Amino acid sequence: MKKVLLVDDERWVRTALKWTINKLHLPLQVAYECVNGLEALDWIKQNEVDLVLTDIRMPIMDGLSFVKELSQMKGEQDVIVISVHDEFEFVQKAIRNGVYDYLLKPIEETELKACLEKWLDKRNKEETKSNSKQYEDANLPSSTIDSVLQYLERTPLDQVTLKDAAESVHMNPSYLSQLFKQQLNKKFVDYITELRMEESKRLLINTTLRISEIAERVGYSDLAYFSNNFKRIIGRSPSEFRKSAI
Repeated sequence: MKKVLLVDDERWVRTALKWTINKLHLPLQVAYECVNGLEALDWIKQNEVDLVLTDIRMPIMDGLSFVKELSQMKGEQDVIVISVHDEFEFVQKAIRNGVYDYLLKPIEETELKACLEKWLDKRNKEETKSNSKQYEDANLPSSTIDSVLQYLERTPLDQVTLKDAAESVHMNPSYLSQLFKQQLNKKFVDYITELRMEESKRLLINTTLRISEIAERVGYSDLAYFSNNFKRIIGRSPSEFRKSAI
């Protein structure tokens, strides 16, 4: 069963989507529901999910900001955005940020089924290819991870993605994520977060950059998400940390 995350600020929309997905009897399970992008990012940080269905218009963090943050944070799940007809400009931006597909409201059951079946077929083919690659390269040398670490050293943090790291060593992102965890005993996304927090602390102490500028430099386009992440990991907000350091 593939796990699905629903992200929409309207409860009735989430309920209808969940009911329809269950009715289709596909190998899909709605694992969780979130009301905005920020809540979804926090949940994904602690949980595994295969597919995200997200609305475009939401309070606190909209679908576009969510998709952008998600593409920087993790590359193992696909995203389908949900919009209305007059939001196609936003859909195009989301597609440029790597979303798999989009659905228009009101969502028809037949369209949802076709979209999900197409995604399942794509995911199954990717996993078959990845598994074959694992068998072929079961004893990949640690130099692969060394190459990834070199990529991370030379790449600005606001440009680091799992997809690009995988391309730098000619590897499937999902397989690289597994290899990274196996050899370094931590997830790729957690390692990147540690780098971002350390660089954030350095900039807070040694520069007069605004906190929003620091957030952008280390790869967070959403200031609230950066501040929440920083406080959760460091134990103090960025401004509190800067004051205590001074």
